[in-house]
Amino acid sequence: MFWTSYFLAVLAIVLAWPVPILLSRAHWTARSPFTAMLLWQAIALAGGLSMIGAMLVYGLEPVGDNLLAGLKALAGMVLINAPTTDLGFWHIFALSAAALLTAHLVFTLLLTYYKIQRQRRRHRELLDLLASPSADGPGTMVINLDSPVAYCLPGGARSVTVLSDGLMAALEPAELRAVLIHENAHLSQRHHLLLWAFAAWRQALPWLPTTRLAQEAVSSLIEMLADDVALRTESRATLIKAIAIVASGSPGTPAGPMAFSQPDLSDIDSGQPGATGGAGSARTTASRVSRLLSPQPPLPQGLRAAVLAVCLLLLALPTALLIVPGLLG
Repeated sequence: MFWTSYFLAVLAIVLAWPVPILLSRAHWTARSPFTAMLLWQAIALAGGLSMIGAMLVYGLEPVGDNLLAGLKALAGMVLINAPTTDLGFWHIFALSAAALLTAHLVFTLLLTYYKIQRQRRRHRELLDLLASPSADGPGTMVINLDSPVAYCLPGGARSVTVLSDGLMAALEPAELRAVLIHENAHLSQRHHLLLWAFAAWRQALPWLPTTRLAQEAVSSLIEMLADDVALRTESRATLIKAIAIVASGSPGTPAGPMAFSQPDLSDIDSGQPGATGGAGSARTTASRVSRLLSPQPPLPQGLRAAVLAVCLLLLALPTALLIVPGLLG
């Protein structure tokens, strides 16, 4: 238990600082955005598990040879008032910190979900008043706005894609199809769930580089994934032109969590999914256009398999250390 707690602490530090910084600077992620997104998720999950696990294992070390035995002994102390003389001040402190951090993460996740749902509900009410159905499909609405704007608002069966009059006037039919396919890809692939999770992670631990870099990376990666879906039926030149036209529009849409041009959502809490500021929007758009202008071959299958193996290892290692007795002593 002693060495397990220190190993988990080191793993948590590595996943919280150097690893996300290195991954955010990697160029291969644009070649295989889905694989890169899995790696970001594995880093976040493994980092959180290691952080909590290190404190939990250290705190339980005096009362058990493994995590299960320690938890059983701790339950006895709490439920039947067994003596706690084996636990020193720092052990109790570590257990309290683990409990508080776990509660903080869960509470922030639920609070972020509540805020998002409230925001979407208000936005949908505004759309019912200000927007009209589009001839492009039952799930598409049009708002009276001169600037070219396109975004989607998730909501299960009530999910909609919102376009502006200015966008429809500026785009050719093929370009408009590319935008609609892009937005529908966000909805069908449930990208809003990823954005919700990483927004909550950043809200809970804003001082960790992992949380900021992960949220920015995931926001960019989901745009690339949606672009790839649009490229299945539309040409690269068509998509590039559509991105350029939408990006030229005025930011500030009260928009939903996923927008074709990543507009500035300054009226929304910064922790909300997709609430990317103007600088972040410019970076995302530049990355997308650069990727389309200079296409690179997908990451070789062997390298993708290696990255997936790393993801599994990142998740399995802290889990095994926590549940397998005496793995590190």
